[in-house]
Amino acid sequence: MKNSPARAAQSTTACGRSGWSLLELLIALVIAALLLTFGMPAYRDWMASQQLLHHAQLLAQTLTLARTEAVKHGYRVNVCKSADGRQCDDTVRWDDGFLMHTDDDADGVIDVDEVLLRVEGPAPQGITIEANRPVDDYVSFTSLGHARLLSGALQMGTFTVCKPGRNALLVVLANSGRVRIDRSRQPCP
Repeated sequence: MKNSPARAAQSTTACGRSGWSLLELLIALVIAALLLTFGMPAYRDWMASQQLLHHAQLLAQTLTLARTEAVKHGYRVNVCKSADGRQCDDTVRWDDGFLMHTDDDADGVIDVDEVLLRVEGPAPQGITIEANRPVDDYVSFTSLGHARLLSGALQMGTFTVCKPGRNALLVVLANSGRVRIDRSRQPCP
């Protein structure tokens, strides 16, 4: 049995060709190189912005949770700086870590009968958190949800969350005790 010319043509088109030509492979490599060249810096920039936003949100959520716990359970709740995650320490920075605890006697110290509600470790590499004087050492919420110093004075202030090469994010504690995040045009050092 001889193969007819029609049958031979049909068998080559049915199999099709497999693989890429050299030209197609070179074009694909050029496109991949362009994507890596222009895409990676943009991706790194986006990741740095997201990391900064995430840490600002973490601080804001902790403050909001402290306010909620104070109102819900009817006792004072503090958020303070802490490097060891067990006691408040006003000699460290906010980016070293912070914790949230109940403070029944309003002395700012975690006593044996007071509860440690949340512990946050240090900020990721390169992220700093600075606070102005009213919130430099701690934030304390009363059972009514108001931010008050341990002396009873009104407490409000701003945390500046920064990462080099980015604009600062501000975590603002208002006089009502509410917390918000504001974007600023202030470049981080």
